Amino acid sequence: QVQLVESGGGLVQAGGSLRLSCAASGIMFSTYAMGWFRQAPGKEREFVAAISRIGDTRDYADSVKGRFTISRENVRNTVLLQMNSLKPEDTAVYYCAAARTGLVPTHRDRYVYWGQGTQVTVST
Repeated sequence: QVQLVESGGGLVQAGGSLRLSCAASGIMFSTYAMGWFRQAPGKEREFVAAISRIGDTRDYADSVKGRFTISRENVRNTVLLQMNSLKPEDTAVYYCAAARTGLVPTHRDRYVYWGQGTQVTVST
């Protein structure tokens, strides 16, 4: 059974930082590209960041470039999202996802497994 379990969300003031973690089980983790998406109330789920199988390639949404960093630890089957300089518009449920590809996909249709999400709320 495949499971992706996110943690690390919470309430933070604008300008603060959070680190999200996603633990994967039931898949050969190193054969999957991993991504983070987010969904705010009333909005579509949008791409945030993605990382290749071995972590040598990353891609970010323009809205988070320079503030967020995605990384992975294949020995621990974990993908991380370090979020700095948070803004109120970053408030959303954040999801991690797995895509069985050697590329770094940015579209959610390329991802086959999803976590349940973790809430991030940034106050003014």
